[in-house]
Amino acid sequence: MTTFLLVHGGFCGGWVWTDTAAALRALDDDVHVLDLPSSGKAAAGLGDLEDDSAVVRQALADLDEVVLVGHSGGGMVLAEFAEHPKVRHSVYLAALSPQKGQSAADLLGRQMPDWIVVRDDGSVQVSDDVEIARQALCADVEADRFAREVHPGYLLTSMRALTAVSSGPVRTHAATYVVCEQDQAIPVVAQEAMGAVLDRVERLPSSHSPMLSMPGRLADVLHEVGSPA
Repeated sequence: MTTFLLVHGGFCGGWVWTDTAAALRALDDDVHVLDLPSSGKAAAGLGDLEDDSAVVRQALADLDEVVLVGHSGGGMVLAEFAEHPKVRHSVYLAALSPQKGQSAADLLGRQMPDWIVVRDDGSVQVSDDVEIARQALCADVEADRFAREVHPGYLLTSMRALTAVSSGPVRTHAATYVVCEQDQAIPVVAQEAMGAVLDRVERLPSSHSPMLSMPGRLADVLHEVGSPA
């Protein structure tokens, strides 16, 4: 049995992992899901990378050896645990994989795409245009389902989380990058470049959010990657 700790990306909460977590548990894995303080319903009090890292650190304190999985902006958090003794393996799922001193904004080219809206309260949000958001994040999720189940679940994310820089600890464990081949949010060429410096690359024929479009297939990949050799 492998213990997984699942870290969501920006604009999301732990809810995005529901189906993938269930599929992993059906494979007899132990799964823990977090809600990060950088995302929430209200801009006031949203955290940054340091706050997100504190939540992960607390979760690790209560667990034994884990496979740490991060999606999208959650990769910024994973990088902070590159040398943590309880992390056996890191999995970057269409995730930002920074070098020391880089921020999420740096990796996004310092230019917000049209599906991200900058607000006046220090936060950013997913576009209210449902189809623009779907094409960027979940193009392989049926439109009616996306509008009904997915888009309403998106949260605000702190601008401070996007501009916080990675401390860049030296990685002491193996890491895998899962490239999402139909991704419109993080270019596939950028994912491949980030994955090239890790130990292993897997691929899924999905948009940016395979935990929503193909959770069973994602769970199979994670289970295989996380299984002891």
